[in-house]
Amino acid sequence: MPNQFSRTELLFGKEAMKKLQNSRVAIFGIGGVGGYTAEALARSGIGAIDLIDNDTVCLTNLNRQIIATHSSIGKLKVDVAEARLLDINPDIKIKKYNIFYTPETKSDFDFTQYDYVVDAIDTVVGKLSIIEESKKANIPVISSMGAGNKLDPTKFEVADISKTSVCPLARVIRQELKKRNISKVKVVYSKEPSIKPITTEDNKEELSIKKHQIPGSTAFVPSVAGLIIAGEVIKDLIRI
Repeated sequence: MPNQFSRTELLFGKEAMKKLQNSRVAIFGIGGVGGYTAEALARSGIGAIDLIDNDTVCLTNLNRQIIATHSSIGKLKVDVAEARLLDINPDIKIKKYNIFYTPETKSDFDFTQYDYVVDAIDTVVGKLSIIEESKKANIPVISSMGAGNKLDPTKFEVADISKTSVCPLARVIRQELKKRNISKVKVVYSKEPSIKPITTEDNKEELSIKKHQIPGSTAFVPSVAGLIIAGEVIKDLIRI
C-alpha cells in the first residue's frame, strides 16, 4: 500500500525507513539554512525533530527562508516551522524551543537524547558550544559555515573542518576547535570568496546602525546548504 514515503523507500529500503522514523534530530537555527534542512528531513521520514530558534519571521526573510510568507510575518519561527512540518507529516514529533542558543542556555538541552545535531546558527560562540556538547554526548553533528554574501551554490562542499579553506567563518571555527582539542567535525562550507554587499542610499542608514554589516543573500544559496546538510544527516543515519 503506497504511503507518502513510498518513493523514498524505493531507494533506501524498509529497514532504513524504520531507522529514520525512530530517529530524533535537533536543528539549531530555523533560518535560510535550517528551515530547508528541517523540511527535507520531515519529507524524508525523520520521526522527531527539535526546533531551536528565538526569532520571528520578518519581511527580509521572504527572499530566502522556506517558512517565510507574508502571512507568517511576526510569528515565531518555531511555531511556523512546526505547523508546516506537521502539515507535511502529521505523525512527526516536534519539540520547540523559543530560545537563543548560547553557552548559557545549553543546560536546557540534553544532547544525549538526539541521534543527530544540526548547527545552522550564526554566532561563533553558539556554534562552538553546540559542537562541544555534541562531542561530549558522542552524538554526530554537522555545522553550517557562512552562506551569506555568496552567489554560486555549486561551490559548497562537505568536509572535515580541518580541510576547509577560503571561508572566513570556517577559519575561525577551525582555530577555536583546535584550541579545545576537538577534531573530526563535519561541516558544509563554500569555497566562493565573499561578495561585498552593495551600499545604496536606501540601505546606508540601516547598515550604519548595525554592529556588523548585514550580509546579502539569495533564495538559491542558503537553501542548497540546508539541503546538503539534510542529505548528510539522512545518509549518516542509515549509513549509505
